[in-house]
Amino acid sequence: MTKPQTKLSGAASRAAATRALHRVLNDGESLTNALPAETEQLDGNDKRLAQAICYGVLRFLPTLNRLVAAKLNKPLKGKLSILNTLLLVGAYQLYQLRTKDHAAVSATVEAAKQLKRKNHTGLINGILRQLLREAPARDEQDQRTLPDDPLFNHPRWFVDALQTDYPERWQSILTANNQHPPMWLRVNESRTSAAAYQKQLLEQEIIAHTDHEVSSALRLDKACSVERLPGFSKGDVSVQDRSAQMAGFFLNADASHRVLDCCAAPGGKTLHLLERHQFTTPLVALDVDAQRLERVRENLARQQQPANIICADVADLEAWWDGKPFDRILLDAPCSATGVIRRHPDIKWLRRRTDIEALVSLQATIMDTIWQTLADGGELLYATCSVLKQENQTQVEHFLSRHQDANLLPISEQSATLQLFPETSGGDGFFYARLRKQS
Repeated sequence: MTKPQTKLSGAASRAAATRALHRVLNDGESLTNALPAETEQLDGNDKRLAQAICYGVLRFLPTLNRLVAAKLNKPLKGKLSILNTLLLVGAYQLYQLRTKDHAAVSATVEAAKQLKRKNHTGLINGILRQLLREAPARDEQDQRTLPDDPLFNHPRWFVDALQTDYPERWQSILTANNQHPPMWLRVNESRTSAAAYQKQLLEQEIIAHTDHEVSSALRLDKACSVERLPGFSKGDVSVQDRSAQMAGFFLNADASHRVLDCCAAPGGKTLHLLERHQFTTPLVALDVDAQRLERVRENLARQQQPANIICADVADLEAWWDGKPFDRILLDAPCSATGVIRRHPDIKWLRRRTDIEALVSLQATIMDTIWQTLADGGELLYATCSVLKQENQTQVEHFLSRHQDANLLPISEQSATLQLFPETSGGDGFFYARLRKQS
C-alpha cells in the first residue's frame, strides 16, 4: 500500500505545481493566489515540494525554457501548452532539486496522467531522459549547474532599468533576486528583546542572529514554521523582513500623535507601530482592499491591539477622512515590488514596463491627496518595496517640486533618503523618505 500512495503523492505535487504555474504564466494570476488554490488537497511535504518547484521554475524560467525548447521539434501550443509547463517542472527538478533522477522523471510522467495528458507521457519521458543524458554531473550540493542566462533570468526591460539606475551594482541585484531569501523575525520589544528571544529560539534548536541596525530583527539560519516559534500565537514575535521593520523606527512617532497607516494591508507595519507606542488616539489603518484588511484584523487580534480600520479609496477623502489632521503618516505606497522579487519571483513575469508609469502616477496621486490630511509640522514617511528610482528618489523629487510646504528630512546623518537592495543575508529592497509639512 505504501509504495503506490507515495508514487501518487509525488505525482500530485508535480501536477499541482504545473497547474499553479500555468495560472501564473498563462492567465497572469499571482503565485500568492494560484499556489494555495492548487495545493489545498496536498499534505505538508507535498505542499512544500510543489511550492519549491513553483518558486524555482519562476526564478530560472528563461533558462529552463531554452533547455526544454531545444528538445522539442516544434513548440507546444494551444491545449498542449500545459505540457510545456510540465516539462519546465521536470527540467527544474533534474537540475536544482535533490530528488533522485529516476523519481523526478517517473513522478513527472505520472503527473501528466493526472493533468489528463496521458497520451503524451511518452513525449514527457523522452524529453526528460534526453535532458538527463546531456546534463552535467551533480555538485557537492547535489545540484546541477544551470546554463548562464545573459539577462540573469530577468525580463529585458527590468535589466535595462537597473543598468540605467545603478550601473555599478545592477548585476548584484539580479543575482540576489534569484536566491532564497532569509526568514526574518520581528520581536515584540514591548515584551522582550531580540537577544532574550534569541535564547528562547536556541532552546528550540533554532539558530538566529541579531541585527546591528534594527533592534527588533532576528535572522534565522533556516526557515521554520511559525508553530515552532515560542510565543508566536500570543504576539511575542512576527515574521517580517528587516528592511520593512525600519518603517516603525523611521516614522518618528510618539504616543501623543494621531497616526495614519495608509495602504496598511496586510498590517505588519501597523502592528509594529502599535507594539512601539501606546497611542492615546487610535491609529487609523486605511486600505482599499477589503480582503487584505482581514489580514490586518487577524494580526491585530493575535496581539489584542486596537486600531481604527477603514476600507476606502485613499483618493476619496470624503469617504474616510473626518477632517482631523494627522501628526504622522506612513505611506507604504503601491509599487512594482521589484525589491522583493526573491520572495515573489512571479513579479518578474507579471510586471510590465508600462505598469511602472501607471504606478508612478498612482503614487503621486496618493501622496498629493494625503498631504492634505497632514498637520502643520507633521511628518510623512514615504516607503516602497521597489528598487526603481522612478518610483523612489525621482518620485520624491517631483513631489517636493509640487509642494512648496514640504521639506525633506534626512533619514540618517549619511543619507537624505534610503535605498536598500536585496542582499543574500540581509533584507529586501526598500526605499524610505521622510517629509515634513511646514506651517
